[in-house]
Amino acid sequence: MPSIVTFLGKGGTGRTTSAIATAKKLATAGKKVLLIGQDSSPAWGMALGMKPSCDPQEMETNLAVVQLNSTVLLEKNWSEVKQLEAQYLRSPILKQVYGQELGIIPGMDVALALNAIREYYQSNKYDAIIYDGSGGIDPLRMFGMPEILSWYFRRFRGIFTESDIVKTLSPFVGPVTSAVLNTTWTANDITSNTDNPATRMLENGTEALSQGNVVAYLVTTPNPTALATAKYLWGSAQQIGLQVGGVLVNQGQSTDDISANFAPLTVSSLPSLDDSNWQALIAGLPAMSGKVDLPKPTEFVMAERKIKVFLPGFDKKEVKLTQYGPEITIEAGDQRRNITLPPGWRGSSVTGAKFQNGYLEVTVG
Repeated sequence: MPSIVTFLGKGGTGRTTSAIATAKKLATAGKKVLLIGQDSSPAWGMALGMKPSCDPQEMETNLAVVQLNSTVLLEKNWSEVKQLEAQYLRSPILKQVYGQELGIIPGMDVALALNAIREYYQSNKYDAIIYDGSGGIDPLRMFGMPEILSWYFRRFRGIFTESDIVKTLSPFVGPVTSAVLNTTWTANDITSNTDNPATRMLENGTEALSQGNVVAYLVTTPNPTALATAKYLWGSAQQIGLQVGGVLVNQGQSTDDISANFAPLTVSSLPSLDDSNWQALIAGLPAMSGKVDLPKPTEFVMAERKIKVFLPGFDKKEVKLTQYGPEITIEAGDQRRNITLPPGWRGSSVTGAKFQNGYLEVTVG
């Protein structure tokens, strides 16, 4: 399966140029690369030096480019959804709705982008996918969506099972998910306690993060605000289980203080892009090899019955821990992380917790 590389940082720090340079670097090394841009404005095309399309198009050897457009993604299969709705419900409610008229509900663009990335990921056409998103909390919520949805399914499955709307629309669930999500679910798949396609799909998304198939790089400048934002996003990335591979410092040189502040990450200083001459910028990038050997977001120390959660950028006052049955929820910043206890620890409760050196250490009795 391909590796996915994304970039996190404050606006104006050079995320997009870093993403383009990374795509060029990997393509030059012989990897088949897809560069995905979330920005639908002309600015992204100007940075590329070409007008991108909503379908992948070749930019140079081994490098394809696609620009995500939420409206296009939403209306992509709308006509098919309306036909299915007319087939499975006696009183069609979508007949007079046109894809071109649909508004994007807040948060829907994130879900649509995640599904597009999933389809490109599963196509096996590419060795690497470079995602140039907004760089802030939104892409973290996007990559963390499978785990969050899985949590909701687990907690509220009983409510879904008894819901009249689910019972009414149950014949419609499978065809619609087939058309929109390129998969096939039924109402039972959503509400069943046993293994099912819905659960497997969400677990696969979570597993892609935990196995290091998705790696983020922090992009910053020497500016204190940019550095603080990068460190906050580092800790937030750990909350969803996303590995951070290193730090890219644009518009200035790294210092000993910056390196110490982001240890044990590797910090690379990048030159400014000069007249679309990408070579110097490409040469300054780290290897970008995909998987990284760094502290894991969550580690179980079985012999000591401890869970170590890596939370750089936060202090003790910003971290909250609660337990609900076999699940422990850790809140830090604007993110939550749900950790399921190993089978041998089920029925046990948290007996202690301490925060030191960027780690939250939880002891289970």
